[in-house]
Amino acid sequence: MKEVLFDIRHLQKYFPIRKGFLKKHVGDVKAVDDVNVTVYKNETLGIVGESGCGKTTFGKSIMLLENPTGGEVIFHDEGKEKDITKLDAQEQLHFRKRVQMVFQDPYNALNPLKKIIESFEGPLKLHGIRDKAEREEIMREVLRVVNINPDYLYRYPHEFSGGQRQRLCIARALEVNPEVLVCDEPVSALDVSIQAQVLNLMKQIQRERQLTYLFIAHDLSVVQYMSDRIMVMYLGNVMEIADSRSLYDRPAHPYTEALLSAIPVPVRGAKKQRIILEGDVASPINKPAGCVFHTRCRKCTERCRREAPVMREIAPGHQVACHLYDDAAPAAVAAGEEQAE
Repeated sequence: MKEVLFDIRHLQKYFPIRKGFLKKHVGDVKAVDDVNVTVYKNETLGIVGESGCGKTTFGKSIMLLENPTGGEVIFHDEGKEKDITKLDAQEQLHFRKRVQMVFQDPYNALNPLKKIIESFEGPLKLHGIRDKAEREEIMREVLRVVNINPDYLYRYPHEFSGGQRQRLCIARALEVNPEVLVCDEPVSALDVSIQAQVLNLMKQIQRERQLTYLFIAHDLSVVQYMSDRIMVMYLGNVMEIADSRSLYDRPAHPYTEALLSAIPVPVRGAKKQRIILEGDVASPINKPAGCVFHTRCRKCTERCRREAPVMREIAPGHQVACHLYDDAAPAAVAAGEEQAE
C-alpha cells in the first residue's frame, strides 16, 4: 500500500491587486485555485500545463516560499500529520530541511561572486552543522553523487557549463538529506543531450536515496519519462490526474488531449493529428464562469459555460474535472477504455 507524504486540500494562492494612493485592494490574481491532490512517498508526481497555469506557484506554495492564501497542506512526518501552513518559525526550518527545491535557472541559482563552497555552506550552517570539517565532507560527498570532482568546490560558477551548474544545484539541495525535491523546470535551460544526462542522474539519485519528486515541466516527453503520476493544470485549476501510462494512452480531458497532440512523433514520415486550441488563455484575475477551459474547448456544452465541473474518478487512479464524464459510472468508463485498446 502506498504511503501518503502530502495531502493537499483546497490549496489556494491569490496575489492581491492594489491600486491608488491608498493601495486599495481591487482584485486578485488567482494563481492556484482549489487544488486537491495526494502525493505518495518515493513517487514522482509530474505537473504540466501552459505558461501561467500555476505550476511554479503550486510548487513554491508546497515549499512555503509563497504563503498559501487558503487550504491545507498536510505533511506526514514520522507518523504525525502537520499542516505546514500553520507551522511556527522553528517548525518551518525543520520542514525545509525535509523538502528542498531545484530551481529552473542554474545560472541565477548560484551567486556569481561566491565560490561553490561558500554557496554550499550556508544551508549546512543554517541547519546546525557547525563543524567546518564535517561540512566540507558533506559537500564533497554530494558532489561525488552528481559526478562532479569534489576539488571543484573552490571554483566560481562561471567556470562550469550549464549542465554542471544544474548538477551543482541538485547537489546543494541534497546536502541537508531531504525527503522531497520540488523540481521547477530543472532541465529546460539545457541542451537536449545534457537534459538526458541530468534526468538519468535524477532517477538514479531517487532510487538510491528513496526521494519523492514533484517534477514541474513544459516538455511533455520529459514528464512522461520521469513521472509515475501526472497532474494537468490550467489557469490555477487541476484538469486531470492519472498515472503516466494511462494519461498518455487514454487522455480524458479535452485540454490534456490538446497538450499531448503537440508531442512530436519520433518516426520519419509519421503523421499525427494536431489539436489546435483557439483563442487565448483567460485572465487569472477574471476567470470565466463554469469550467475555466470552456472558452477554448472544442467539446464545450451549455452546462460547461454555467457550472464548474468537479473532480471525479473515471477509472482506478484516474481523475478528471469534465462534464463529459458526469453521467458515466467509473466501471463503465474503464470498460470503454479497455474496449478502445
